[in-house]
Amino acid sequence: MGLELTPGVVYGDAYKALVGHCKENGYALPAVNVVGTNSINAVMEAAAQNRSDVIIQLSNGGAAYFAGQGLANQQDAMVLGAVSAARHVALLAEHYGICVVLHTDHANRKLLGWVDGMIERSAEERRQGRPPLFSSHMLDLSEDDLDDNLNDCERVLEKLVPLEMSLEIELGITGGEEDGVGSEFDAADNAKLYTQPEDVLAAYDRLSPIGHFSLAASFGNVHGVYKPGNVQLRPEILKNSQDLVRSTHGLASETPLDLVFHGGSGSETAAISEAIRYGVFKMNIDTDTQFAFAEAVGAYVTENGAAFQHQIHPETGEPLKKLYDPRKWLRQGEKGIVDRLRQAFDDLGSKERSIAAG
Repeated sequence: MGLELTPGVVYGDAYKALVGHCKENGYALPAVNVVGTNSINAVMEAAAQNRSDVIIQLSNGGAAYFAGQGLANQQDAMVLGAVSAARHVALLAEHYGICVVLHTDHANRKLLGWVDGMIERSAEERRQGRPPLFSSHMLDLSEDDLDDNLNDCERVLEKLVPLEMSLEIELGITGGEEDGVGSEFDAADNAKLYTQPEDVLAAYDRLSPIGHFSLAASFGNVHGVYKPGNVQLRPEILKNSQDLVRSTHGLASETPLDLVFHGGSGSETAAISEAIRYGVFKMNIDTDTQFAFAEAVGAYVTENGAAFQHQIHPETGEPLKKLYDPRKWLRQGEKGIVDRLRQAFDDLGSKERSIAAG
């Protein structure tokens, strides 16, 4: 019998076992950004339908939106929304019969307080004998000097390890922007879009003695969707980093690094497959699922336009409540996400590979 884990949110050794299973079996999991219960539930529904485990993640803006735009202190809202989303997923994931990695996305230097606030919330959960709220958090200090980047990564990882949580870091710059974090993408000057293997080795040397971390290494990937030819993906950079770490430390594994693919929306399947071969276990997807939700809702509104202008049909006198009921059109958006993620599970090879018991 193969590896089996209890359905629900995974953390600590279970999280690391799931990551290892992905790499050993040549597949990756989609990491889907969410902003509310509709998107969270759609992601879990899609995972359950496809018998795949999944990664659910929140950006700082997504977390604040989850708490509500009416909160006066949006700094507090980022922490409160993240906590609320985590509890929602923890309550329901086991009932969907899947394993969920719960993660927060890009946090640059101005968002370190957000990360520290979430860590303190998980520390309080642990003091009460409960699991941490999240499987992992991300620091994106890629625009900083390497030494400054790694100094803060060390500090945060030292806080996460006792809580049985992991850290994701970024080296090199993923072009485009993710909720206010990122850099302007210029196709004519994209040298910074490619991570240097020597920087990866430095990160491994400093972080691996502390605890588990994953790495978003840039190989030309860009947030958002761009015209074909504007983005040149070079997955071989991932292999070069793996080879350097392996040879320097005499490691048996060909892929000792747990790698992350940012900016996965719109990527070609050949590049995705090559990246997985080089140790990618997680691919972020946000732009495509946002559009899938919007497209499905837009189609419903177009088809039922009268219901979004009148409560009673002006010509037939028919009540239109059943058509403008938010549950009707929000459900269409959820189904749009489910349909788009079916393709993601196929592209990443995770379909029918859930290790959730039962």
